[in-house]
This record gives sequence, structure tokens and C-alpha cells, in this order.
Amino acid sequence: MSTLPVVAAVDGSDDSLRALEWAVDAARGRSAPLRVAHVRQYAHWAQPEVLAAGPADPRQDPVLDRIRTHLDNRTGLPETEYVGLEGATGVVLPELGAGAQLLVLGSRGRGGFASLLLGSTSLAAARDAECPVVVVPRPGREVHGEGPAGPAPRVVVGLKVDGPDDATLEFAFAEAARRGARLQAVAAYPWPAQPWMLPGEMPPPVVDQDVVEDEARVLAEGFLAPYRERHPDVEVEPLPAAGDAAGHLVAASRDADLVVVGRHRRHLLAPARMMGSVTHAVLLHAASPVAVIPPAPPEDRAAR
Repeated sequence: MSTLPVVAAVDGSDDSLRALEWAVDAARGRSAPLRVAHVRQYAHWAQPEVLAAGPADPRQDPVLDRIRTHLDNRTGLPETEYVGLEGATGVVLPELGAGAQLLVLGSRGRGGFASLLLGSTSLAAARDAECPVVVVPRPGREVHGEGPAGPAPRVVVGLKVDGPDDATLEFAFAEAARRGARLQAVAAYPWPAQPWMLPGEMPPPVVDQDVVEDEARVLAEGFLAPYRERHPDVEVEPLPAAGDAAGHLVAASRDADLVVVGRHRRHLLAPARMMGSVTHAVLLHAASPVAVIPPAPPEDRAAR
């Protein structure tokens, strides 16, 4: 088992305290140490691009003092380290992912506009960190649409039937096994079909949606099969769904323990880290915590 820590990013806000509680449970479930990190933001007139982020004295940090008091005398607490840093939070926090197995933070911090659903720091961490990032939303988010029901606990994963990501599926199965949860794999397929036609071409035959859905289910079952073998105790439910993948995942987030989505892979024409539109929408609107998983390195994918 990895000895890398679970990192909880805190700033003293209620959002970060909720993320801290989630991180404590995650560290305990992984038998991992907990690292509580607070980044003291540069003043608004500073230039973070020319100032190196560095360690601050955690003993002189009032935010970390409040966290120590909050966790004081907590039974079953994992080994805990407190880290004070200075710099631009959107840069420093993602860098902590290089030495973590999981980075957990709230959807909003103390700064920014109160109407925002997702803070810039949370977005930067989910986009740039090298480890999986869990964003814990504020309670009471309304979710529209009918999602898959079922007994709790429940983990939901987005499954791309045209090219699933190994790291995303492995994380989802491992998390479901750790929680004793049922895993629901939402496999969205495009519908209605809109074929491209050149002038003068005859329209293609009408496609039966049931046939497309059956094909999506077969593909999903095939992609899930090796993970079922590695995690035989996890009950898996493939859920083919027509149309908007983000909408289906958000609907499924109601009463879910966790929604797991992948981050875009880099490729030749887009070498920078990217946040896919589906992942972005799920982060904005899901009612449950959302885990964003960076793609497996090319050598790991080739070895599978």
C-alpha cells in the first residue's frame, strides 16, 4: 500500500472543513498519513510569477491552529502533518499533488464571488495536479433529472465507450471496493444520431436506438470485464445513457458517495493539461464529491 499522504487543502472556510473531514476518512480508509496544507496567498499587489513559494512556519499560522483545535482529541485520527506555505494557491496546491496519493479541497474558498459554483483554485487543482483530486461541494446543491437509484453506498464513474481511461476505472473500482459500495458505470452514447451528408446523397437507414444502446452496453461490459476480475467483490452496474454525458453523471450524483471522472489526455495538438467539458460540468453541478483522475502515463497504458 502506498505511503504517500492524503493532502487536505484548508483555508479556514466551511468548505475547506468539509473537505478536511472527507480527507480524514480517506486517509483512514487507505491507512495513509494525512497532510493538512494551508497556502497563505500573496498580497493582491504582489507578483507571484517572480516570487518563489516556500514553507511558512506552521506554528504561526492561525488557520492551522484552528484546524489543530478542530481535530484535537479526535479518536482514530491518522498520522497528521501540518504544512504552511506561501504563494499563489492556484499554483502551489496543484504542485502538492506530486507527493500525494490524493488531494482533497472544497469547491470554494474564502475568496472570489459568493455566486460562483466552483472556485478558481479548485479548478486549477483538478486540472493540473499529478494525483487524483477530490472536490467536495457545498451541501444542498439541487440536481435536476432522473438519476439511477439504488441502495447506498454508491460510487458513479463516467465510462467513455469510445476510449475509456484505465486510471479512471481503476480508481473507481478501488474506491468502491474500499467503501463496500456498488459501482454504477454511466456509458453515454450520442443520440439522436446525426449523420453527415453531402449534397445529393441518400439519407442513411433509420437507426434503432435500442440497437445503439445494446451496442453501448456490450462495449461497456467488455471494458469493465478485466476490472471485475481484479475486484470480484465489487457489484457493477453498467448504465448506457443516451445523449448528454454530463447531465447523466450530475443526475447520478444525487445521494452518491462519489462521482469519478477522467481528465483529458494530452496529445500532440494540445500538449497542455486540459479540463474536458464533461468533467468541468460535473464539477460545477454534481451534488456529491467529485474525483478527477489524471490519465495513466503512456508506459502504464502500454503495459495493460
